[in-house]
Amino acid sequence: MSLGSRPAATSPPLTAQMARASNPSCTTAMWIRDRLDSLWSDEDFAHWYSRDERPSLSSAQPATVCVLQYVLDLSDRQAADAVRCHIDFKYALALDLDGPGFHHSVLSDFRDRLTEGDHADHLLDLTPARLEDAGLVRERATQRTDSTHVLFHNGPAGRSEVH
Repeated sequence: MSLGSRPAATSPPLTAQMARASNPSCTTAMWIRDRLDSLWSDEDFAHWYSRDERPSLSSAQPATVCVLQYVLDLSDRQAADAVRCHIDFKYALALDLDGPGFHHSVLSDFRDRLTEGDHADHLLDLTPARLEDAGLVRERATQRTDSTHVLFHNGPAGRSEVH
C-alpha cells in the first residue's frame, strides 16, 4: 500500500469534540496532536514513493502512529486497531469518526521505507528544529547528537511532556 499526500488538516470538529468529551484529561495521542501537529508534513516523505504509486493516505500518519506505537508499546495490529477504534487516535490523525483506518501492514511497510537510504536520518534531522518551533525544547549552547530517542514522562495533570 502506498502513501499519498494531503494538505495539513485539523481534526474534524465532531472528532475533536468527542475526543475532548471522552478524554477531558487528554491522552498521549491527543497531546501529540495538540503539540506536534506539524512535526512532519507529507512533503517530508515525497521522495520515499515513486510517482506511479497510487496514493491512499497521508504519509505523515504512519509516522505519527509509529511514534504512538512506540510510546504506548503497541504491536502493529494493536496500533492499527487503535486507529480504527479509538477516538483519541482518530483525533491525533485528523480522521473522521467513521474513518476506516488502515491495515496493520502499512506500519511495517513504513518502517521498511524508513530503513532505506538516509530516510531515518532525514526525519531525525528535521525533528529537533520542529520540536523547538513547537516550544517543546529550548536551544542550548551545546547539543548532544548521539541520542536518537525522545523521552516522555508524565507532567502536571497526567499529561506527557517531551524532554
